[in-house]
Amino acid sequence: MLYRLPYTKSAVSLAVAATLLHSPAQAQQTRNVQPSQMVQGGTGLIQTPTARMRPAGDLAINYTDNHEYRFWSVSLQLFEWMEATARYTDVRTQLYSQVESFSGDQTLKDKGLDVKFRVWEESYYLPDISVGFRDFGGTGFFESEYITASKAVGPFDFHLGVGWGYMGSADDITNPFCNLKDSFCERPVGYSGLGGKVDYNQFFKGTMAVYGGVEYQTPWAPLRLKLEYEGNTYEFDRAGELEQDTRLNVGAVYKWNNFDFSLNYQRGNTVGFGVTYQFNMHTFEQVKVDEPPRELMTRKPPEKVEDINRYRLYTELQRDAAFILSDVDIQEDEAVFYGRQSAYRDIAEANERTGRVIASELPDSVKTYHLVELNGNIPMVDTVIDADAFIAAARYESLDADITNTWQRQNPAPEVREDFKPASTSGFFHSTDFFWTQTFGSPEDFYLYQTGLIFSGGYAFDENWTAMGSLSATVFDNFDKFNFTVDKEDTPLPRVRTRVREYVSNNRFSVDTAFLQYKDQLSDNLFGQVYGGYLERMFAGLGGELLYRAVDSNIAYGVDINYVKQRDYDNQFEFLDYDTVTGHASVYWQPEMLPDTQITMSAGRFLAGDKGVNIDFAKRFDSGIVVGAYAAFTDVSSEDYGEGSFTKGFYLSIPLDLFVLRPAKGRGMFPWIPISRDGGQLLRRPVRLIEFTEPRSPFYD
Repeated sequence: MLYRLPYTKSAVSLAVAATLLHSPAQAQQTRNVQPSQMVQGGTGLIQTPTARMRPAGDLAINYTDNHEYRFWSVSLQLFEWMEATARYTDVRTQLYSQVESFSGDQTLKDKGLDVKFRVWEESYYLPDISVGFRDFGGTGFFESEYITASKAVGPFDFHLGVGWGYMGSADDITNPFCNLKDSFCERPVGYSGLGGKVDYNQFFKGTMAVYGGVEYQTPWAPLRLKLEYEGNTYEFDRAGELEQDTRLNVGAVYKWNNFDFSLNYQRGNTVGFGVTYQFNMHTFEQVKVDEPPRELMTRKPPEKVEDINRYRLYTELQRDAAFILSDVDIQEDEAVFYGRQSAYRDIAEANERTGRVIASELPDSVKTYHLVELNGNIPMVDTVIDADAFIAAARYESLDADITNTWQRQNPAPEVREDFKPASTSGFFHSTDFFWTQTFGSPEDFYLYQTGLIFSGGYAFDENWTAMGSLSATVFDNFDKFNFTVDKEDTPLPRVRTRVREYVSNNRFSVDTAFLQYKDQLSDNLFGQVYGGYLERMFAGLGGELLYRAVDSNIAYGVDINYVKQRDYDNQFEFLDYDTVTGHASVYWQPEMLPDTQITMSAGRFLAGDKGVNIDFAKRFDSGIVVGAYAAFTDVSSEDYGEGSFTKGFYLSIPLDLFVLRPAKGRGMFPWIPISRDGGQLLRRPVRLIEFTEPRSPFYD
């Protein structure tokens, strides 16, 4: 079947230019123009996305100003073939609400999510081809779908694409999907009032438009120039209909270190500017001041076990390898060291450093070293080192020797667990951390925050019973700007989270947790715990959990059940009337086809009594930074849920050692929850077995 396609001179020119790119005489495989960010965030020209992808792990933080709009966005190259962008839009021409007492002169803020997938990678003759979805998870201010191609020729990078929705309002060509089904010919105009839902029924519907352009790398390395022909006519903007004198936009990007500074002229009448800071989460690192691993080339071990300088061995294990001992059993041919690694996140580096210290201090008669990693005085994993092979590899006696092949990780054998006899299984412990609570786009102010210190501590009665708790102290915040504590929405759900403003603003000092816990390893791969007390700032109760997790397995299974009662926000030691039973069956999966990724699926009953599943997706980069997102889908309708339609959130987990000069373990968590309502809410259990058993199959460490 043939389609007659309306055209414009500009569209034809771009199409001809793109066709010429495929001639062997002009095509080049080397791309000299590096991708840059567009106005709304994400790799593109000015207002339009391109097919380009940045190196995996690239993170770009953007601010742009376009007169009627201001955009704050974060764009992440999650995989080589997938880019994701989260964006806040400030609509300067609209108020947050027409109710002055609610928002005053605060302008309208909107959240949006974009995603782009590369379906074909550029070759000598063929271009990069990508498919993308803009603003698919917000209120749909800029909702669009597009297919775009990009081809490099020397210092030029050419782009040609077609868009639907916001990007297709120019109606250049007939939507081919109309021939498949009449419903594809029309697209609802406007935006979703509740937001948050993915409007699958609008994808690739309505009018289409051609867009494209070129980016040119000038002879002066920091400067790139852009020319763009866009497919939007700005008739249906949330800021109101905008005047457009031309569909051509021009711009320039100046690069300085990790910053890009952009300047553009759009629609023939509007000047825009922006700044982007970017870095790569695979290669991001902190210079370390640290001693090199122990040298074994001049190794002079003792003759017999009786000649071991145990004081020096134990001291240097802690000093040179950060291995904190709890017990040691050294026999004539085998040595077992029970302890925990306190500084080195990389397993291979930790094992090599520890093995080198042991090899330098033990006689040759000891043929096997056991490094038994503990957590809470429970043996988690036994790293068994072949001493002769390890020493040969450490001394570089073979060109192809790989020291990581000289050990294997396994479940601690029954005799290894039984022989563990620490000097003490009881005692006090404590720690101090900081916390950071933040919210974007509130009616009172765009950015609200609360930060302070969390003092945690407790007493271990033995390896099983522990009493612990935490106290938070607010140091800085701007929550005094709150002009309401509970929203006025008529919701059928119990208020399990929407009273959060009352909990976080009523007390400068808060007893977050105070509970008693019993934990144990029930069999080789099965762990269990029970607990009771103040489990989080909003709920107290009783609960239990079982977890099956084998050593270095890419999958684990768990189940938890809890009876909880809501704590009073005015008096931390009293309770409100609401109580419930909540619990989930969970699967923790690290799929082989998505390296360094963990997917958690938890199905069960949530705090508000709704039933469904919570899906958590986490991606770890080589630096140790983890980026994650989660969403809960329950039997609560979007109308009953309220603004946002369903629970979702994002988080960034950053290793401490990216900010200090010495190796260190520990992490900081930075969450972003666009809208927090009452449906799909999990109990924030203070101790989870998946975290407690982390050494058995590390993802975060």
